[in-house]
Amino acid sequence: MGVDEFRVDAHVKVLDEDVVERAKRRGLDAIVYAPHFEQLPTIREKAARFSDDELLVVPAREVFTGDWRHRRHVLALGLSEPVPDFITLEGAMREFDRQDAVVLVPHPTFLNVSLGYEEIQRYSDQVAAVEAYNPKLLGGWAGRAKQLVADFDVAPFGSSYAHVPGSVGEVWTAFDDELSDAAAVVSAFAADVPRRVGRRSSLAHRARKLVEFAHLGFENTWEKVDRIFLQGTEPTHPRHLLYGGRFDDVAVY
Repeated sequence: MGVDEFRVDAHVKVLDEDVVERAKRRGLDAIVYAPHFEQLPTIREKAARFSDDELLVVPAREVFTGDWRHRRHVLALGLSEPVPDFITLEGAMREFDRQDAVVLVPHPTFLNVSLGYEEIQRYSDQVAAVEAYNPKLLGGWAGRAKQLVADFDVAPFGSSYAHVPGSVGEVWTAFDDELSDAAAVVSAFAADVPRRVGRRSSLAHRARKLVEFAHLGFENTWEKVDRIFLQGTEPTHPRHLLYGGRFDDVAVY
């Protein structure tokens, strides 16, 4: 545990030995691992494999709701059952409520992939926290994220939103109390307990912001087109056998 606080990088997409070592060097106590297009059982298995006494790896899902014209991302912690991508926002939020999952709003109002004022207000009873900062929130996006937290008087969180290993630990959410396991981390995000958003402050952090933003351009163009349209059904497609037809009524593809 860090000095007088427990630090969690609340949203990372990458996980391997180097990521774990980097997280420890940067003073993290836990990371929330929520890769794109991976099924929950796979995420859980990998999170358990890389957790140890020095670093907790908490499994989570960033669910892609809506079609490509109306995409809204929602970060869910504490899921008990798999939830697919490419379902309606309403269907996803209903399922999160059924599972008593902890709902976080990542990168609010960012581009066309985020919850904004209207959605956060509509689901204010379910939203546990709104992201106040990550390295991809450049310029006005960062200001709007902080304003959203203030306007809704909701708990903040921060993350590296790391899509490349070097970004892990650039941003964190700090809690006052030590959290003993992944369930305790999930409960802390759900509870009304003190927390702070911290980040590294240096020229290197500014450079890392640009690296992450550049990666976003690739991820949301050719990579997504290749995944969705050229390679067939994704593991998190709602009509995948894993979901047993439970989400057919809210599937958008």
